[in-house]
Amino acid sequence: MIIVHALPRTDWESALVNGTYRGSLEKEGFIHCSPIEKIASVANYNFRGVQGLIILCIDESKVKSKIRWEDLYNEGREYPHIYGELNLDSVIKTVDFEPNENGIFVLPKELEEMV
Repeated sequence: MIIVHALPRTDWESALVNGTYRGSLEKEGFIHCSPIEKIASVANYNFRGVQGLIILCIDESKVKSKIRWEDLYNEGREYPHIYGELNLDSVIKTVDFEPNENGIFVLPKELEEMV
């Protein structure tokens, strides 16, 4: 299964240099991820109007750290959380993720076929 993670392009570029991605691991204890179909609503909640984001498409079966699907905020929906570093070879694709002129994110066309 493919899960996704939105982040600033500069954070991903740093991860490529460092050889690993930690994201919110220190602050939250895990890296927040999302099912593909929920990434736009997650981004609108967390990043509305922010430019320069990308989406990591992550092959869940290639992630070396533990992944737990959890409903931490009692939304009635579970989200994947990576409890450890994200090994870069689990990222099978990156997709530019820019808000529209109103600052709203929509699912990129190239991810629609993956839903």
